[in-house]
Amino acid sequence: MKEDYYDILKIDKSASASDIKKAYRKKAIKYHPDKNPDDKAAEDMFKKAAEAYEVLSNPEKKARYDQFGHQAFQGGGGFNGGGMNMDDIFSQFGDIFGGGFGGGGGFSGFGGGFGGQQRRVKGSNLRIRITLTLEEIANGVEKKLKVKRKVQAAGTTYKTCSTCNGSGQVMRVTNTILGRMQTASPCTTCGGVGEMIDKKPADADAQGLVIQEETVSVKIPAGVVDGMQLKVSGKGNEAPGNGISGDLLVAIQEEEHATLKREGDNLHYDLYVSLPDAVLGNSQEIDTVTGKVRIKIEPGVQSGKILRLRGKGIPSINGYGKGDLLVHINVWTPKTLNKEQKDFFERMRDDEHFLPKPESSDKSFFEKVKDMFS
Repeated sequence: MKEDYYDILKIDKSASASDIKKAYRKKAIKYHPDKNPDDKAAEDMFKKAAEAYEVLSNPEKKARYDQFGHQAFQGGGGFNGGGMNMDDIFSQFGDIFGGGFGGGGGFSGFGGGFGGQQRRVKGSNLRIRITLTLEEIANGVEKKLKVKRKVQAAGTTYKTCSTCNGSGQVMRVTNTILGRMQTASPCTTCGGVGEMIDKKPADADAQGLVIQEETVSVKIPAGVVDGMQLKVSGKGNEAPGNGISGDLLVAIQEEEHATLKREGDNLHYDLYVSLPDAVLGNSQEIDTVTGKVRIKIEPGVQSGKILRLRGKGIPSINGYGKGDLLVHINVWTPKTLNKEQKDFFERMRDDEHFLPKPESSDKSFFEKVKDMFS
């Protein structure tokens, strides 16, 4: 089982943004690869801490994690954990240490900071919306999506930036009352990347990129909800040079079902029963997200009765079982009758078997509503 993000950083859910940042900084310093050379365990811990911080430092992701746990980021959605290399981590979390780690991950001592390296640009994210049926949501599904994304054009080459000589930074010396101070800032010529376009084909844009259609496979976990957003790392637009590709953000939209209504992990079904079936009993087929099932209608069933089919609802996104299918019985009263039928009911009007005699087991409307949410 995947380790809890709060346990990794040794904090609780009430930790402030400042506390989260401090906890991550402490872990990152302790397990930094330059401080623990050739230590695979330390490197793994370093990556885990970065993954935890990437989620918990983002209010939206933190809220999703607090509600759904790790499954909120399944199907490519999340930080991608161990699949991220050191350059990715350094480029995204360098600001934690003031001076930045630097794109190459170079570490020049805690006193002197982490800078001096060129940064890696990340490509822009792409967003796409997909519509899922209730059956797909209940069972999980893998979707093949056609995505138009920017990629580096074949034949594009890059050269070292002449302004910063490939460092990505420009050093400046200023005179202060404390003496001469040397500061570094990103190179404005190359944007801190350290590289510039050398050659590119005619159909490429100014960054040497072209638009290309690609089929991306996305695994949608069971139990997703309308409005949830999954992330497929690295399937957004590519960045020029040695940059990092952006991400593909997949927004979930739930298609309305013809007979089933969703409420959280539970499903509701309105079953209309004829008066003879309500009196004599019968069995009927109803829809579920896994196919049709036949249920028994007991003789004398009352309109408003709710039959609960346990485990026939939607799987919890947290992996804690399944919801139920609640079948609402509605006895259908005929609106038009022929003379023979009218005569029959006239005879039955005062018959003791047709007089309402609710029993203590026949719950009121409010009691039934209460049971639905219990």
